[in-house]
Amino acid sequence: MMTGDPGARPIARICLFCGANVGARSAYAHAARTLGAILAREGLSLVYGGGSVGLMNEAAEAALAGGGRVAGVITEELMAREVGHASLTEMHVVTTMHERKALMASLADAFIALPGGFGTFDELCEMLTWDQLGVHDKPVVLVNVDGFFDGFLLQLDRAVEDRMLKPENRAMLSVVAEVGDALPAARRWRPPGSVSKWYREPVPRP
Repeated sequence: MMTGDPGARPIARICLFCGANVGARSAYAHAARTLGAILAREGLSLVYGGGSVGLMNEAAEAALAGGGRVAGVITEELMAREVGHASLTEMHVVTTMHERKALMASLADAFIALPGGFGTFDELCEMLTWDQLGVHDKPVVLVNVDGFFDGFLLQLDRAVEDRMLKPENRAMLSVVAEVGDALPAARRWRPPGSVSKWYREPVPRP
């Protein structure tokens, strides 16, 4: 759905990365439900991991309740464990987690991350890596609900400080504090251009 801003990036499908648990803070589930409702209201499709548990389920249920379209991508193993959502607009069942991530990425125009565990961090970092290497040029927006990602962001800053990550590549990750700011951030996002990820310098010696 386009906005009134002629410079806004066209986005029709948002891929959400978030937890298979709801977490200890009510703000996390509230953020997931709010995002699902916003996507439905904006006429955007939600793409996610297809689960019926955790924050994933909260977002999907809210999007469906608002009349939105929701596409799930899940592995055969997870479907066999009966964690797949039964009422989505479409469900894609794949063999491996690698296929799952690749299909989610291909279906989406942008990515939004909410609090989660290993899977969320894995998906978030892989999509940023793909931006860094030019595999795709799609926005990645992190919603730092209640400061959940503060430690992660400090680690990225340390990577820049220690010349493991270039500032231009660090800036590829858009960070917002509120769910309502995530879509505008995705629409404003622009790729970093032809920035090499490699530093060309001598190896430091003790």
